[in-house]
Amino acid sequence: MKVVYTDAALHDLDEITVWLKAHYPGVGKAVERRLRLVVAHIARWPESMRASAGRPGVRAVPLGRYPYKIFYRVSGEAVEKLHIHHTAREPWDAEA
Repeated sequence: MKVVYTDAALHDLDEITVWLKAHYPGVGKAVERRLRLVVAHIARWPESMRASAGRPGVRAVPLGRYPYKIFYRVSGEAVEKLHIHHTAREPWDAEA
């Protein structure tokens, strides 16, 4: 299934990249690899992740050992990445 990123999700990626380069330069590549693996999984099995209780039609998936969640929705033949959220920040969706 095709994966597309919203402008907000692309902005999130930019912020994450800048922050990691400034604070943990050695971790950025590992986070990127994990992100790619999770996105590939979502593209293959988009309905396999937990549905968000607070945002109808939205699903959330954690990045494993890294403190981020990807929020996305399935629309037609595409998986739309809506937001990539650091879990230490104010919850984007307290139920996911």
